[in-house]
Amino acid sequence: MLPANTSLGRVHLRIADMAQSLAFYRDLLGLVEMDGASGSVVLGPPGGRALIELTEVPGTHARQRGTVGLYHFALLYPNRRELGRTLLQLFEQRWPFEGFADHAVSEAAYLPDPDGNGIELYADRPRDDWPLQNGEVAMTTLALNVNSLIRSVDADEWSGAHADTIVGHIHLHTADLRKAIHFYRDVIGFDVTSQSHPGAAFLSAGGYHHHVGLNTWLRKGNPFDPEAAGLIEYTIEPHDAAARSALLDRVRSAGGVVEDNAFTDPDGNRIVVA
Repeated sequence: MLPANTSLGRVHLRIADMAQSLAFYRDLLGLVEMDGASGSVVLGPPGGRALIELTEVPGTHARQRGTVGLYHFALLYPNRRELGRTLLQLFEQRWPFEGFADHAVSEAAYLPDPDGNGIELYADRPRDDWPLQNGEVAMTTLALNVNSLIRSVDADEWSGAHADTIVGHIHLHTADLRKAIHFYRDVIGFDVTSQSHPGAAFLSAGGYHHHVGLNTWLRKGNPFDPEAAGLIEYTIEPHDAAARSALLDRVRSAGGVVEDNAFTDPDGNRIVVA
């Protein structure tokens, strides 16, 4: 299995219009430009680490709903106050949200970026308060007390995302849930933390509620579309050289092709091991 301190790193997205995306990720989410090359920009919170890479590709079109690939990626804030500060900024700019949820383990808000890529903004509750049921982390989907989050915000002027904001998890549409679980559990080495939600599974390292979510919700049999906006790749960080090598060896043993420390999952999502 993966080491307990395994985490996720950078998420790399294909987009249609860089200026439009920067107006969202930089000006509304409060990330700053850290690096970039022709057609690409890397962003992260001020004083923090790189979280998102955007690559503008001519001809990119919106991904059809239900296509396998990215469901959402999630930015994890260090506390509910920082989450509330970001939500307040988005509310004031009237950015549309798709939903809010109290998951018992966390408080979360869902919204699209300009290309329709799904994003979750969330803050965890203390791990000791996470409910367990039949040996699984019991995540719920209850109404979120948004007013309570906003009331947690102090009067300080918002100056961007907190430096400790990270990529907390990634959630993917899959064509075959059983095959995807096998790959992420038996090949990559995550533990299954919950399978109680119909058509979904959640996996993690180190007892976290989930680093990877998998679902067949709204699936219409649409295959991975490489020309649509969405995920180019995301990064898994085992934080241990031996574990990293063992992971890549497991992928090769399972018949996968490893190039530049990267491979694809059964649905075509590219994963980099860093």
